Amino acid sequence: MKTKNISRACLRAALVAITGLTAAFAGQAAHAEFPERPVRLIVPFAPGGGTDMISRLLAEGMARELKKPVIVENKPGAGTAIGSDDVARARPDGYTLLMATFAHVVNPYLHPKLPYDTDKAFAAISMIGHSPSVLVVKPDSPIKSVNDLIEAAKQKPGTLTYASQGVGTSAHLAGELLESLAKIDMSHVPYRGAGPALNDLLGGHVDMMFGTAAAVGPSLEAGTLRALGVTTAERSPALPDIPTIAESGVADYVLDSWYGLYAPAGTPPEVIATLNAAAHKAANTETFRKKVQGEGLEISTGTPEALDDYIKGEQARWKKVISSSKITLD
Repeated sequence: MKTKNISRACLRAALVAITGLTAAFAGQAAHAEFPERPVRLIVPFAPGGGTDMISRLLAEGMARELKKPVIVENKPGAGTAIGSDDVARARPDGYTLLMATFAHVVNPYLHPKLPYDTDKAFAAISMIGHSPSVLVVKPDSPIKSVNDLIEAAKQKPGTLTYASQGVGTSAHLAGELLESLAKIDMSHVPYRGAGPALNDLLGGHVDMMFGTAAAVGPSLEAGTLRALGVTTAERSPALPDIPTIAESGVADYVLDSWYGLYAPAGTPPEVIATLNAAAHKAANTETFRKKVQGEGLEISTGTPEALDDYIKGEQARWKKVISSSKITLD
């Protein structure tokens, strides 16, 4: 009798062990199969801009690595909140991704009623890269340097004007940051897009603007605009002769236009790791590098943790700037 009890106990233990192993192997097999179908990459901007171009190039490279299509879907509106909300509400299975930009950091402070919690709704995959904005004036402007700009602004507070593609955009906040750090007062002139802003600068209706390397590059090459400085911490490899605004005398001045890849919160770590590896390989090919040179993009892929750390630092900095400038879009 005792022998039978021991045998039954051993049998039950063996069955439990086998069941556990089967479940473990099934789970591993499920993760190993990712992806089984196409992946959606949500771009929260209209087609044709820099973010759209970079996203489509990245999607091509990731599709080769994942051996499944990566389909870009443009969902513009509400300062990127519409596209971001689509991803925040998606199933956390790795099949819906977000290309986040500068707006991802500042939107919580500009839009207090966002439909999602930025800190809780997304899982970082990888930074893709950084690119500078460029502070530009017309060639005949009496302002020859950032120091000239600061002196002119101090002599006549509120009279110098700078254009942007809209309230709360990176170009607008670049000006607010300069005002805050240099302790000057300028007048912001918002437009509905970078194109109209650039046209009015070229037409002499505003004194300066902060534009992306892609937007102002052709005008710089043609000599119809002159650069005073770039907004990044280091000089841009795409514009090596243009000093940074920080080295021109405005200590701690940094504004990065960045691109980071996210999934919905709760996406399995194994899936995040697969997507991270695919993004890293796609962004570090010679083909990708050559095609994004016009954007001044400097590739800087890394771990999900590195992207999280970067975002925390940016949030602290821009929350202070937006609060002190009393900017709101609601």
